Amino acid sequence: MAGIEWRRPRKEGATVEMGPLMDIVFILLIFFVVTSTFTRETGVDVSKPQAQSASELRAESILIAITREGTIHVNEREVDLAALKDVLEQSVARAPEREAIVIADESAPTGRLVQVIDACTLARVKKVSLAAQVR
Repeated sequence: MAGIEWRRPRKEGATVEMGPLMDIVFILLIFFVVTSTFTRETGVDVSKPQAQSASELRAESILIAITREGTIHVNEREVDLAALKDVLEQSVARAPEREAIVIADESAPTGRLVQVIDACTLARVKKVSLAAQVR
């Protein structure tokens, strides 16, 4: 019996079909994109004052935040008054009807708020609003 070779049957390795897996991942991705909400924020923590006459803001607005320390933030970036005026002028040059919304902390210095509104006026922003929380 020296001429007989015994071979074990070859086992096929376990495989995972990638097609159905990719379909499931794609469907989950679509589900999360459709059901999630995207909001623009200023990037700093501001405690807005409350007002009964507050309303929703438009998505194309320029968001300017003033912290309780008096620092100014636009698009999650801290700027000074001169840079704020430049940013506003560039934004108005691209979209003349764009409005500015000032989100000031309720403890922010009033003088800084006046300076920001003045910078908006000098940059020829047509509409400047103050943000507040609805009661």
